[in-house]
Amino acid sequence: MPQTRFTRDHEWLRLNDDGTAAVGITAHAQAQLGDIVFIELPEPGREVAAGEACAVVESVKAAADVFAPLAGRVVEVNPALADDPALVNRAAETDGWFFRIKLAEPAAFATLMNADDYAAFRDSGS
Repeated sequence: MPQTRFTRDHEWLRLNDDGTAAVGITAHAQAQLGDIVFIELPEPGREVAAGEACAVVESVKAAADVFAPLAGRVVEVNPALADDPALVNRAAETDGWFFRIKLAEPAAFATLMNADDYAAFRDSGS
């Protein structure tokens, strides 16, 4: 089962066996945004730095940047989101992933919050 880690910006990162990692927003972030109507994804091949804004999600309430949780190269974007951005509303932490990156430093994955740490962070109102 792939490991999942979380950021303080309410993104998740799921490490795959092939060394890539899927990136998306958490169910908490999705709930805060409301009904998602558009998603701008990064171009495959783009090099991203940790913390760099690399996607935009627009909802009926607001627009928000999605940040790269770790440095790497975008290797794939979720094609389903182009036709159905509301997929994120229905499956934020599974099928509603935004993009996959090949991590520049795979060991950095361990520096992100695990599920328990993220739940405590989220519940603290941060």
